[in-house]
Formats: sequence, C-alpha cells, structure tokens
Amino acid sequence: MIARLRRAYRGMRLGTRMALGLGALSLVVFAVVGTALTTYMRDYLSAQLDTQLAQAQIAQSKSIADYGTLSGKKYYSWFYAVYDVRDGTPELRRPEDPADLPKDVDDFTSLARAQTAAHTELLRTEHLRGAGSYRLRACQVEPGVVLVSAAPLEDIEDTVGQLITIQAVTFALALLALVVFGRRMLRRGLKPLSDMASTAHGIASHDLTESAARLPLRADGRDGGPEVDELRTAFNTMLEHIDDSLAVRAEAEQRLRRFVADASHELRTPLMSVRGYADLFQYAAANAPEERDRHLARLRAEAARMGILLDDLLLLARLDAAEVEAPLRLQQADLAELVGQAADAFRAGRPDHPLTVLAGPGPVLLPMDPLRIRQVVDNLLTNAAVHTPAGTKVSVEVALLPGAAEVRVADTGPGIPPDDRARVFDRFYRVDKARTRDRGGSGLGLAVAQSLIRAHGGRIELNSAPGATVFTVRLPAPGVHPADR
Repeated sequence: MIARLRRAYRGMRLGTRMALGLGALSLVVFAVVGTALTTYMRDYLSAQLDTQLAQAQIAQSKSIADYGTLSGKKYYSWFYAVYDVRDGTPELRRPEDPADLPKDVDDFTSLARAQTAAHTELLRTEHLRGAGSYRLRACQVEPGVVLVSAAPLEDIEDTVGQLITIQAVTFALALLALVVFGRRMLRRGLKPLSDMASTAHGIASHDLTESAARLPLRADGRDGGPEVDELRTAFNTMLEHIDDSLAVRAEAEQRLRRFVADASHELRTPLMSVRGYADLFQYAAANAPEERDRHLARLRAEAARMGILLDDLLLLARLDAAEVEAPLRLQQADLAELVGQAADAFRAGRPDHPLTVLAGPGPVLLPMDPLRIRQVVDNLLTNAAVHTPAGTKVSVEVALLPGAAEVRVADTGPGIPPDDRARVFDRFYRVDKARTRDRGGSGLGLAVAQSLIRAHGGRIELNSAPGATVFTVRLPAPGVHPADR
C-alpha cells in the first residue's frame, strides 16, 4: 500500500506535489494552532469557573458562620456539602435541600479530609457517579467547619467541543481552498518551466544529423520571477552552446570531407604516375636500357613524393592526437643556430631568391625539438620561394622578446589575397592565381608548420600585403629576456 502511494506520488506533476506538500504543512500548522487555542480556551474557562466557585463560597461561608445554615444564592446543578471536622473526622451535616448533595459523596468527604490536613483551599476535578464531571472546591468556613462546593464542567466541555468543531470545519475548508487555489497558482507559476520542457521536446524531435543543423527553438517569456528567468537564461545559453558545437561539428565534418578528397587526389596523382611509369618501364625494359633507366628514375621520384606526403599526413595525425602520443623530443637548443643552418640550405637550393638573415649577436637557447623547428623554418622559406617570382627578396629574422622568441620570414612577393589569408593554414589548401597548383607542393607545409608550433606551445601568424608577406613564429622562452643577451 505504501509503495503504491509512493509510486502515485512520484507520478504526479510538480505543481500537484507542491500543492499537496503545502497542504500537509498547513495541516500541521492548523493542528498546532487549533490545539493551542483549544487548550487556552479550556484553561480560561476553568479559571473562570474556579473564580466563580470561590466567590460563591465566600458568600455561602458567611451565611454558615452567621446563621449556621447554608443559605444565599445557589446555582443550578451545583452541589454543596458542609462537614464538621472538629475531631479530625469529617461528618456531613444534613443538607437543607436533598438536591444539594449527589448520590455519591465519597469524593466530597475525601476532599474535606484533605482540606483539614492541608489547612488551605483545595481544588479537584472529579467524575461524580451519575452526575458527570465536576469541579470541586473545599474551603474552611470557620474552625471545625468545611464547605465543599461542586460546579459542573458540562458547559466548559460543550464550549470546547463547539470550538473544536468550528476549528475543524474552518481549517478543513481553508485547507481545501489552499490546495485547490494553491495548485492553480503553482501551475501558473510553473508554466514557464512547462514551456521550457515543451521547447526541450521540440528540440529532441529536431533532426540534428544534418551537417548544418541548428536549433530553431528558444525559451522565451518574462514570467516566473528571477529564479525562472535565471533558469531560462541558462537554458538559452545552453542552446546557444549546442548551436555553436553543432556549427563546429559541421565545419569539422566539411573540413574532413575536403581533407579526405584532397588526400585521395594527392595520393592518386603519384600512384597514377607510378602505374604509368611502371607500364613504360615494362615496355622499355624489353627495348632500350637507357629509356628504362629514365623511367626508373621517374618511378623513384614519384615514390619519394608520395613518401613525403605520407610522412606529412602521419605527422599531422600524431600532432592531432598529442594527448596520446607526443611526436616531439624536447631538448635545449639554439634557435639562432637552427635558423642559420636553414638559411645556408636555402641559399644553396634557391640561388634565385636573395636571402637576408637578421639574427642577434648571441645564442637563443630554448626547450624545443630542433628537427621539428628546423622543419618549420624550412617550410616557411620554401613557401616564400615557391610562391614568388625569381629575384624576390626573402629575409629571416630572430628576435627575443620578454618570455618569448620570434622568427620572422618575410618576402617582397605579390602577397596573399585577403580572402585566402584565413585558409592558408588549412590542409591541402592552395592559393589561386599567383600560387598555382603546378608551382606548389602538396599544400601541407603551412599546416604542418602551424601544428608543430602549437605543439611547442607557440603560435604562428600571417601579415600580408602587396610587396610584403610576413610569417611570424612565436615560441615560449621562459626565463629568457632581451637583457640577458
């Protein structure tokens, strides 16, 4: 039974549960207030009756002392008994009216005996056989004479019973009204929460599998007070965050599709070349040995090109999973020396691009992977040579800043169009026009450079304008300051 009630309670709506809880709390309050009022009224009426008994006995005691008889005002249904206690044993005097005594006077006699021993007025509540509950009071009229009076408690009990009935009816109606109207008010106050729940259901029914899917619903309204408004704001903020996450996911999916398509194309080209040269090699092997050697050299070149592409893809994959496998081997190395070595190699391989090296007068020791930083500098220098006309001036500079070291690779070429600057670090991305596919590489050089610099905790930036393109690499250099050089 209890388990069934619990299940039924849990199945109720929040407004109904709150209304029932408020009703239960109100019932406890009503019970406490009703008990206090009833107790106060009973005590008050009992005190009034005690006062009335005392006043009546004063008048009757005077009559007994003056005339020896019980005369004066008597109250309806009251009982009176006079005892002689001169020898210590209460002896009941014959009453003037037999109706003054109840059928059983044992309680009167007991109270008179107690008053004789206590020598003070005594009050008791007794149930008289055949008469009901009475309030008894015993007092000394004169030495050796005790008066015991008894007043019925029926009127007090009737008054208290009526008070309890009125309280029960009033509290029941108030409780019913509180539950009914309180439930309506709570449902109205909780309506914004229901609206947000409806919004959540609408979002749950929305198709989020679309790559460009966005949540079309928001929780609106101004009702509910500050708490509900705060919840509504948090709910809408969460939806905005989900929208942003969906947008990032859609962009990542699009980039992944482009990456797979570009990688497939880049790998397909050397593979087709290898297949074609293999066929030619097979034909040339049966005819001219010198042609066979030429095709074999072409096969090796295409295989080397495909190997470089695969190495770059593998490196990018390892950098993307840096939390699992870090492809860096950090050690203390001289950045200026690495830049100088890269400059010497560039001059030897690109004599048609004059190179200027601007390095400081001392070493720049940093915690880094020398091979990877050298690869970054080589990629930036090669990018400047491949995508600019012959005779374009190229410069590389090493600078030391507070807490960081910079490498700037600049060229005086035609620059990068504004629409392409935000995507030059994307994988397999090539800039059209001045930087065409036939003059470029695989389109992974700048992507590899950016990933390697980020793996070192640094960043790479691009500033380009016609006649000036500058790539700036900034690496963290803890504890190194320009004044130290």
